[in-house]
Amino acid sequence: MPVELAGSCHCGAIKFTVDSSTAVPYQLCLCSICRKVGGVGGSINLGGHSKTLKVEGKEHLSVYKAVMNRGTPDEYIATSERNFCSKCSSMLWLYDEMWPEFIHPFASAIDSPDLKVPNKLTVIKLDSKPAYVRLPERPREVYDDYGKYSLEEWHKKHRQNGLSWHSKRSEAEHKYLVFIFPLHMLSILVIICYVELHKFHYQ
Repeated sequence: MPVELAGSCHCGAIKFTVDSSTAVPYQLCLCSICRKVGGVGGSINLGGHSKTLKVEGKEHLSVYKAVMNRGTPDEYIATSERNFCSKCSSMLWLYDEMWPEFIHPFASAIDSPDLKVPNKLTVIKLDSKPAYVRLPERPREVYDDYGKYSLEEWHKKHRQNGLSWHSKRSEAEHKYLVFIFPLHMLSILVIICYVELHKFHYQ
């Protein structure tokens, strides 16, 4: 089930919430866009359902569309929009009209809940990494271009290993199925046995 993510910019002018079914920050992108607009060695995007996005302070939002293949005959403007705060420049989320049902909040903008730590980090766009950017030392998978799985595919694959995010409701359901439901069934069996024994006694 989706979990609600709450995020904000650094100055607090913009706050937002969005429901996410892909909330594990497992993939670090080292492309030049992510490095330059983020001001760090790369960025980590999560997934969200765009219809659930709620924003306070929309008047402070600004959008950047990256120039691809700059300075070449193949130069064009990307369809993806990086939304950021016009006051403090915090990167908030990415949206692409080609996939209108999705939105991709930056993990760096999320305030709550605490994001789950993946056992292994996926690092993509290694072919864009400058020498000074160090790769994470923890277990990782590294790709020169993009990884093998989409956000959704990765979360589905790792859900069995307990790496994906579970909402409070799903955790409660899990406890019910594992602990409470068996006790209920045991109680019912005890009652049935008692009734049958009672019938046998009076035959």
